Amino acid sequence: MIECENLVKIYKTIDTEVLALQGLELTVEDGELMAIIGNSGSGKSTFLNMIGGLDRPSAGRLIVNGLDLFKLSEAELVAYKRDVVGFVWQNNARNLVPYLTAIENVRMPMMFGTIKQQKERAAELLEMVGMSHRAKNKLSMLSGGEQQRVAIAIALANKPKLLLADEPTGSVDMKTSDYILDLFRKLNEQLGLTIVIVTHDRHLAKKVNRVVAIRDGKTSSEMILRPNYRERLDGIGSLDEAEDTVQEEFAVLDRAGRLQIPSTMLEEIGASGNKVKLEVVNGKIQISPREK
Repeated sequence: MIECENLVKIYKTIDTEVLALQGLELTVEDGELMAIIGNSGSGKSTFLNMIGGLDRPSAGRLIVNGLDLFKLSEAELVAYKRDVVGFVWQNNARNLVPYLTAIENVRMPMMFGTIKQQKERAAELLEMVGMSHRAKNKLSMLSGGEQQRVAIAIALANKPKLLLADEPTGSVDMKTSDYILDLFRKLNEQLGLTIVIVTHDRHLAKKVNRVVAIRDGKTSSEMILRPNYRERLDGIGSLDEAEDTVQEEFAVLDRAGRLQIPSTMLEEIGASGNKVKLEVVNGKIQISPREK
C-alpha cells in the first residue's frame, strides 16, 4: 500500500530551513494495521501529511496504492484525497461540523450521491462504529469518545483504501482509548482496510502487530508482535502448550548500513560524546562506551 524510500521534507522560511524528514524509509503492506510512534518533533505527523496528500515531499520516492505522489497533478491529488485516503484527527474541530447531527456529518462527504444512498450508507457506518443510537444528536450532546467514533465513520464514508489516524486517542481517557483501538482492529479485520495510526502513546503498541518508531525524521526501529509458546498446566494437571504474544524491537538499517541507537540504551551503557566502540564477539556486534 505504501512505499517510501529516502523520503525528505524541508520546510523553508526567509531565515531558516527545517529538515522534518531526513531520508525516512518505510513499507506498509496492503491490509496492514500498524502504528508510528515518536516524540514531538520527530517527523511522524509530517510523514502522515505526506502520505495523505496534504503536503508535498521535497525529495525521495513515495508510492501509495500504486500512485506516485511526486507526479500527481493538483486535480489528481484532489481525487486521491477524495477516493483513496480517509482521515481521523485528534482535534474533533477538524473532523466534525458542530451544528450538524451525527448522521448529517457522516453524509457530508457523500454529497454527490443520491439522498437514499447517503442515508443508507451513513446509517450503516454509524452502526459499524456503535453510534446508531446517537444518529440524531448534535455534537454538544456527545462525549469526546463518541465524537471520535463519528469521526471514524466520516473517514470511511467514501470507502477509502487507506485510513490515516493522527493521535486518535490523544484527548480521551484510557477506557475510551481501548475501545477506539479495538474498533480500528475490527475495521481492519472486517473490511481489509489498511490503517496507519500516528501516536506518541506506547500503550497502543499492544493493540497492533507492528510499530515503527521515528526519531529525528528517520525510521529508527520496529516493534513486532509474534506468538510466544509456553507450557502451562491444563485443567486436569497435565502440561499443555499455550500461545501468548511477545513484542520484539528491531533496529532499522538504512541502505548505507547506518542505524539509530536509542539514547536510553546509550545512557544505560554509560556512553557519552559521539563515539562508541564496535567489535564482533562470538558472531554478534557489541557496542561499548569509548575508553577514556
